[in-house]
Amino acid sequence: MSGTDDTIFALSSGALPAAIAVVRISGRCAGAALTRLAGRMPPPRLASTMRLRGCGGELLDQALVLWLPGPRSATGEDMVELQLHGGRATVAVVLAALERQDGLRPADPGEFTRRALTNGRMDLTRVEGLGDLLAAETEGQRRAALRLADGALGRMVERWQDRLLRISAAVEARIEFAEDQDEPLLGVPLPLGEVAALAGELREMIASPPAERLRDGVRIVVAGPVNAGKSSLVNALAGRDVAIATSVAGTTRDVIEVPLVVGGVACLLIDGAGLREAEDEVERIGVARARAAIATADLLLWLGEPASCPSAPVRLIVQSQCDRPEDRTLASGADLAVSATTGEGLDQLRCRIVEAARRLLPPEDRVAVNQRHRLLLEQVAAALDGVEDEDDMLLLAERLRSAQRSLDRITGAAGTEAMLDRLFAGFCIGK
Repeated sequence: MSGTDDTIFALSSGALPAAIAVVRISGRCAGAALTRLAGRMPPPRLASTMRLRGCGGELLDQALVLWLPGPRSATGEDMVELQLHGGRATVAVVLAALERQDGLRPADPGEFTRRALTNGRMDLTRVEGLGDLLAAETEGQRRAALRLADGALGRMVERWQDRLLRISAAVEARIEFAEDQDEPLLGVPLPLGEVAALAGELREMIASPPAERLRDGVRIVVAGPVNAGKSSLVNALAGRDVAIATSVAGTTRDVIEVPLVVGGVACLLIDGAGLREAEDEVERIGVARARAAIATADLLLWLGEPASCPSAPVRLIVQSQCDRPEDRTLASGADLAVSATTGEGLDQLRCRIVEAARRLLPPEDRVAVNQRHRLLLEQVAAALDGVEDEDDMLLLAERLRSAQRSLDRITGAAGTEAMLDRLFAGFCIGK
């Protein structure tokens, strides 16, 4: 990451050509850069049509310009937004003119958003929500990302912080006035029951379905013995040939992953080798990988005998190849019968998949927490567990401070540069 005192610029809109291209400039030289391009400054926060010229006076474009003085801007710094005509040549010549100006440089990935975080215009949970919003492909992903980007988790953390601060203040007062027997605060019971209630709330959130399922897709593993029709079913659900399906036993040797959307739910469909005692080394490796995939399944579609179905958070016993005369009757213990050849039962299977997957996803009216949030919430809950039985006021105060520090890390009030570097590396240049 380059210096934060630099003035940065970048194309912040989509791929060119387009009707309009938005170029943003942020930093202490943003106003001077606009003056050199347009010859004057427009009124603050009022869209103005201006002619942009290069250093030799040649006309570059006629653009809609916004001058946004800091700190009331997206980054908290002085900002300029140029709404250009969206041709590639027009954008290229304006970006080149900006790069020739002293004190300006192209922005790094995510640098605009990182400056907003640094300058207090966003907290880290909002930044994560923005990143998820940019990557959202389903309606559920969009809603969850928008809730995070709108600050829902940040506001929850702020309420938790306020509750802990009130309790910490009471504990610190006890420590401060421990020797003053006339101090009235010493006779007031500490509200430690509230801490236990807060720890319970945190445990409930930790146990909620993870945001990763919503973002990366519900892991659906199709498994069973050899020649059970697994690859044919995967191809039918995917709507294309992604796995080799033949009557030869042991055709599938490796794990195949197919991202797809079923009923508006992002899923990762996984096919693997048929389960049996394999004789050759390659198939043994394939069977081991298939068993490892089963262990990670959110939803298991089992195409074998119901009694031999492995454990999984959710299981569906699928009787495949029901077009064959010997398999027309639904077997005892099976949930439904399908045929990848005729399509029989596939719509019902898709409905059952969507129904099961929705139960595995975070509720739409709740904030979805990711692994980073969950690990920090676990640290907070661990620090608070059993505090009502803590007699040593110094140890109690330290446990409360530890919980506060972990909450600070959720919103980015306390974080490491390495973690922030990893986060912002995934952002596009104009963000």
